[in-house]
Amino acid sequence: MFNRRQLFGASAALLVAGAWTKTSAMGLPDAPTMESADMQPPLHPTSGPDYQPVVTLNGWTLPHRMNNGVKEFHLVAEPVEREMADGMTAYLWGYNGQSPGPTIEAVEGDRVRIFVTNKLPEHTTLHWHGMILPSGMDGVGGLTQPHIPVGKTYVYEFDLVKSGTFMYHPHSDEMVQMAMGMMASSSSTRRIRRSCASIATSSSCSMPTTLIQAPMCRGSWR
Repeated sequence: MFNRRQLFGASAALLVAGAWTKTSAMGLPDAPTMESADMQPPLHPTSGPDYQPVVTLNGWTLPHRMNNGVKEFHLVAEPVEREMADGMTAYLWGYNGQSPGPTIEAVEGDRVRIFVTNKLPEHTTLHWHGMILPSGMDGVGGLTQPHIPVGKTYVYEFDLVKSGTFMYHPHSDEMVQMAMGMMASSSSTRRIRRSCASIATSSSCSMPTTLIQAPMCRGSWR
């Protein structure tokens, strides 16, 4: 007879193992890198529901690709250099060439798949702070998933069921890794009807819950 704790633990283990098997043969999407710390223009949607994209101060938004209706992103955890001021360079850890990392933006109801490749000198994970998702995708190393070893890729996948501005950061040696700069934000845009005077149409669409934000999914290995 299983008790409730054993049942939940077995369910989480099956979720991680199943996702590992499912995504082991997937081709990785591109992992764009940003060398400049200057604020980049927002990425306007080219498919799916229309929305006003967020603007990330001193940052940028991570591009995605569509794969059978799923938005796929690729984050690379790695050492980065960032010029904080003229002649002042900080040696940090971050994502895709920057610290803080890029904003991940999607729409409430989207299914997202985020590949995380570890190029740090130690293991890591990604925790999706404030988001509603399965326990096995929560990114807590040693509890909800194994740590991501150096040189390996883990895949998080889930549906965005809540709109808002969130953040992502490691839960693996987090006191060191977050202090080194490993954090960023994500935006889940709410589906609502336009009501702004500057917008001519009144068709149903998506608008952001935040217009300006700081630089933030099921799990598997590759």
